[in-house]
Formats: sequence, structure tokens, C-alpha cells
Amino acid sequence: MTTAIRRSDRRISPVFLGIVAVTAAGGWAAWTGFADNPGVAVFVFVTGAWIVSLCLHEYAHARTALHSGDISIGAKGYLTLNPLKYTHALLSIILPVLFVIMGGLGLPGGAVFIERGRIQGRWKHSLISAAGPLTNVLFAIVCTAPFWLDALDGVPLVFRYALAFLALLQVTAALLNFLPVPGLDGYGVIEPWLSYKIRRQLEPFAPFGLLAVFGVLWIPEVNVAFFDLIDSLLGLLGIEEFESYCGQNLYRFWAEQNPGCRLSG
Repeated sequence: MTTAIRRSDRRISPVFLGIVAVTAAGGWAAWTGFADNPGVAVFVFVTGAWIVSLCLHEYAHARTALHSGDISIGAKGYLTLNPLKYTHALLSIILPVLFVIMGGLGLPGGAVFIERGRIQGRWKHSLISAAGPLTNVLFAIVCTAPFWLDALDGVPLVFRYALAFLALLQVTAALLNFLPVPGLDGYGVIEPWLSYKIRRQLEPFAPFGLLAVFGVLWIPEVNVAFFDLIDSLLGLLGIEEFESYCGQNLYRFWAEQNPGCRLSG
């Protein structure tokens, strides 16, 4: 029952509202050209929006768990969207942001602690795991909607590029998080359907799943194939490869800028 959840347990955290405000300010600066260096505005906007999506990702896990029977979720603070309440702030926020800064890769983070023993039914366990990456899918649809709806007339190129790069991050996060690797949500979807013996054998690898994925993506051939797939998916959603590339180029404002990424006209 959800009646045990206090109103204060569901009140949106000022921390989250502050992140949203900073994101909006970055978006406004990218749109209006307010910042002397447009890359700074893109960095603030994309980083803020990425953290917002991480919070919503974890909120989706928590909210689904709550309605599936884990009434302890509220007391843990997960329903407030406060990233400081996560069990591993390093994995949930800091590492995913560092991955974006280092390589433009939307690696998923972890995690809210769900008391699985309170939840009955394999389908419920699978849905709890799927809820997070499905949030990234929804976020990607929102980011790409102006592109596939052809609704970008009058939108400044800087903001357009930023939106394209943000969409790339959401698509990569959804795709990677759905991988059936222990420690990722994709494995959480199928885990309830595996035998007890297989689950016990794979359990020790869960803490290293995310790092293993990151390591594999450092292999040049795998990296190229992966981003070719991402570019193809973005292309189906109306985003050209150069748009997401220019968005990433602007985001890394401290690095050398590509003169081919025009910012007006």
C-alpha cells in the first residue's frame, strides 16, 4: 500500500529544482547567445539536462517499485528526485557526468536501493528494472521531436546542436542500459526469469558490469561500430550526424573547436 508514504516523502527536492533552474538558464543562454562563449552555455545546458534525466531515471525505478509493493521507498527520499539521496552518488551522478565530459558517452549510473523481498511476481521485478531506461527512451523522443516533426524553423543553431548532442546521450544511455549485463538494468529485466543457479553464478559480476561495458567500448572497432549504430538510430529520428557532432564539439568548449560547425545562418 502507498498510504504509508508521507507528503514530505514526495515533495520535490530544492536540489532538483535548482538543477532544473541551472539547466533552463543554460538553455536560455544557448538560445539567445547571451554567453560570450556559446560552448559554455551548451555545457551548462547539456550537463544540467543530463543530470535531470539521471534523476528521472532513478525516480522511475523507485516509483515503479513503490507501486509494486516496496513502501520503504518513500522514507529513503527517492521520490523527492534529490540525487544526494541515492545509495551511490558517485555511480549515479558523478561517473555518468565524467563519462559525458571525457567521451560524449551516456553511460548509465546506479542506483536506488529497492527491497526486492517486498515485491512479489517476476513481471513486477522486470518492470522495475525496465522503468529507468524507458525514461531515457522517453527523454530521447522529447529531444528528437523537433527534428522529426520538422519544427526547427527559427531555432538557433547552437541550441539545435546542443539538443542533438543531448539526444545522443539519451539514446546511448537507453541502449547501453538495456544490455543484459549483470549490474545493468537489462540484466535486471531478465534476471527474475533465470534459474537460481545461474543467478548465483552471475551475482559476483554485478559490481563490475558497468566498468566492463566502458572497457569494451574503448576497443576501437567496438567503439566505431557502436557509434555507427547510434548515428543510424539518430538519423531515423531526424538528426544528422554532423548536428550531434557539432553539439559535442561545442560542449567541449575547452578543446579546439571545429570551424566546420557554423553557428549562424
